[in-house]
Amino acid sequence: MAVQAVYQMECAMNEWSNAKLCDIANLILGLILLLSPWIVGYSGSPVQNALISGLVIAGLSVAALAAFAQWEEWLNLLLGLWVLASPWLLGFQGTAAATVHILVGILVAALAAVEIWLTQETPQARR
Repeated sequence: MAVQAVYQMECAMNEWSNAKLCDIANLILGLILLLSPWIVGYSGSPVQNALISGLVIAGLSVAALAAFAQWEEWLNLLLGLWVLASPWLLGFQGTAAATVHILVGILVAALAAVEIWLTQETPQARR
């Protein structure tokens, strides 16, 4: 009985750590998107999208690190999909800004999906 409890606690700690790593990675990606107009050097309408989306991604990631709620991951997933689709929806496809948005969008959405999967897979491992 005690061995099973220790095993469950180890599994919970591994899942907790993996989920936190996803949040930290999304925080970094949000900051990259936020700073990308100056790093990559683009201007115009993609700048507003990068600033707002990057700020929201980073903010949600900080909130998830502070106190987990699954809705934060779902919002990050939706936001990642928005960032991915925004070059076509806002008309800046084929630019350096589009490349940044597509890459960050794919990674944010994938990390959020992984974190949702991790918390769904083992409910006792929730933070």
